[in-house]
Order: sequence, then structure tokens, then C-alpha cells
Amino acid sequence: MQKKGDNGEAIAKLMFEMAKLEVPIIAIVIGEGSSGGALALGVGNKVLMLENAIYSILSPEGYSSILWKDSSRYKEAAEKMKLTAKDLYDLKIIDKIIKEPEGEGAFEKIAGNLKKEIKSSISEMNSKSKEQIVEERYCKFRNMGEYIKLEN
Repeated sequence: MQKKGDNGEAIAKLMFEMAKLEVPIIAIVIGEGSSGGALALGVGNKVLMLENAIYSILSPEGYSSILWKDSSRYKEAAEKMKLTAKDLYDLKIIDKIIKEPEGEGAFEKIAGNLKKEIKSSISEMNSKSKEQIVEERYCKFRNMGEYIKLEN
């Protein structure tokens, strides 16, 4: 039985097991992915995200509540967190931003855009061996984001 507080370990185990899968993983962020479990989406061979979605391990309200003890600073927190599709694309966390047209027929257009990208991703990955799929996923995950090496 899993004890309270073991969520981090469970998420890490899930990500570890997902990373070893010999089939392609296509993850799609369509709304608000803001929990530790959302981390697992990053293990995908392809991570697609609707342009107005957000993706982070914590909501801006939670972040500001922890950092500043003031959840009303959520707008400032959202800026610092880099959780928009554009931010995450620039950081190489996601692979593609799916446009979300507005107006009449928007849902059908968005669904069509998603369908096109899913088909394209499957077609691209169909020509790869199991070993290539696993290796590319590993390399992609290892090269996400930015970091600064600090000098001692």
C-alpha cells in the first residue's frame, strides 16, 4: 500500500517505466497540466500542446502561495514559471504548439489540427526501430530546458 507522501516516488517510477517502453509515446497537453503527475507527459517521444494550455508541476496560485505566502500574486508567479506553450517550446520541453483558432467551428478546427499532428507523429515514428524510439526519447528528455553551470 502506498503511504501518503509517496507520490514523488510513484511518479518517478512511472517515468522510469515509461522511458523504457519500446513503443512511441505521444503526449498532448490540452488544458491545464499542473501536478507532479504532469511531469510524466514530458517523457513522450512527442509532446504536443494547445497554444492556450499550460503545463507545470504546480499551479501559479500554489507557486505564489509557497514562494511568497500570498496566492494573490499568481500572475507574477505564472510569468516566472514559464508554463505557456511558447515558453515550453523555447525551452525544448514540448515539440509542437497546436494552434487554437477562435470563432465558429473552432472545436472542429482544433480537433482537425490535433488529428493532423498525431498522424504526422505516428508516420514519422513508424519507420524507427524499437531501439531508436527508446534512445531518442532518452536523449530528448536529457536535453530539455536550460541550466547554468555555477563556478565554485
